[in-house]
Amino acid sequence: MANLDDQSSVDTSVDSQDVMFDWLALNFLIPEENSTDSRLHFSEAEETLIILMHNLVGERWPLIAGRIPGRTAEEIEKYWTSRYSTSE
Repeated sequence: MANLDDQSSVDTSVDSQDVMFDWLALNFLIPEENSTDSRLHFSEAEETLIILMHNLVGERWPLIAGRIPGRTAEEIEKYWTSRYSTSE
């Protein structure tokens, strides 16, 4: 068993590059299942359906969300405005 009082064997240096890579891996490479960011990734079929429904009913997000299981009106509106909204 290691002697906990012996500080000479413990490496306490922290490399900032290692910390950055760990942060990137945790936040981008391994997204959490319930993460807000991962919820904003839409499949190609969902994107197509949103576009078709928007052409038919306009910005009636609750109606569009009713056709896409597991999606809320807020998620769809946020997706639409981030992708297709024109800033004037």
